[in-house]
Amino acid sequence: MSERSPLRLHVPEPTGRPDRDTDFSYLRLSPAGALRRPPLETTPEAILDLINGTIRVLDEDGSAKGPWRPDLSADQLRAGLRGMMRTRAFDARMLLAQRQKKLSFYMQSLGEEAIGAAHALALDEGDMAFPTYRQQSLVLAYDRVPMAEMMCQLMSNAADPLKGRQLPVMYSFRRAGFFSISGNLATQFIQAVGWAMASAIKGDTRIASAWIGDGSTAESDFHTALTFAHVYRAPVILNVVNNQWAISSFQSIAGGESSTFAARGVGCGITSLRVDGNDFLAVYAASKWAADRARADLGPTLIEWVTYRAGPHSTSDDPSKYRPANDWQRFPLGDPIARLKSHLIGLGEWNDTRHAELQKELEAEILAAQKEAEAHGTLLDGHIPSAATMFEDVFETVPEHLRRQRQQLGN
Repeated sequence: MSERSPLRLHVPEPTGRPDRDTDFSYLRLSPAGALRRPPLETTPEAILDLINGTIRVLDEDGSAKGPWRPDLSADQLRAGLRGMMRTRAFDARMLLAQRQKKLSFYMQSLGEEAIGAAHALALDEGDMAFPTYRQQSLVLAYDRVPMAEMMCQLMSNAADPLKGRQLPVMYSFRRAGFFSISGNLATQFIQAVGWAMASAIKGDTRIASAWIGDGSTAESDFHTALTFAHVYRAPVILNVVNNQWAISSFQSIAGGESSTFAARGVGCGITSLRVDGNDFLAVYAASKWAADRARADLGPTLIEWVTYRAGPHSTSDDPSKYRPANDWQRFPLGDPIARLKSHLIGLGEWNDTRHAELQKELEAEILAAQKEAEAHGTLLDGHIPSAATMFEDVFETVPEHLRRQRQQLGN
């Protein structure tokens, strides 16, 4: 018998390190306008080119190209730009508030604003999004939830609509189609597919939009959700936000370099796309295409959004420990706000003066909302919901043993 070499376990190594520039050649980017737009009735096998390339509309000069170019008015584009700027300004103000100890924890969506802001335009009233903690632009971009209400939850104060029962940034707004965020991220996919299946069973017209990060695709919940979505043709959009980092783990740990995350959808029989997540026009076009498929009873669509997490994972993270400080400036897809701004200027619908005026207007709006929220207290001054609220909203009639425990608290 011939001797066999011992097997060796392959452990992926992150591309980025603090002392070495990241090599972005793995991104498999396509030129703007290069990829075709298939009919809604397409099959997974027929669009393999759309999972190995990257659907893009805006080129380096801000010009819109190709068959995916959406028919959006100048007013809609300006509203999208405002929504992204509003989200970024909100993030910056809340990050500062966290540093001032007015809230315990915060997570920005810096660099990812286009994904939620453009996707929201493709959803209808009554649809339900099952987001992670970086899709605040779904509700922030178009004033769908009062800013002060969101801040009250972040500050866990007396006006917190969730009564301090949820972590900051894990919002819940049923009326705005924003399902409660879960710290166990992969569960959102399963819940969204189940919600979509229920909508179809009832003969409803509403669809679900599920969100997950690149790292969470390694969870079994991700694969279970894909199986159910495929078998039952659930009217759901399965969004994978590939921002390159799962906390401090590079996306290659989840297998993002050996194949695209979009390819995993095709492996489960689901029509899939891979899209430039920093291109507002491409995000809207792909989102609308997927939403139209779901409403036409053509089944689920998985979309991999290629973007970059510009900031730390959270206020508890120090990204300088695991990636170069200038990575975002070097990321080939650029800043989504700057790209849409450039496009609008090229159309003659925007200029630097109006941009600066809007920035000041948004900052004033956010400052006023913060003042309103802080009137109900902050984590710093201790104006938080009473501990007795933990006994509420659980039982219609409070059991005797819980009533006694509440009395022991003095309530």
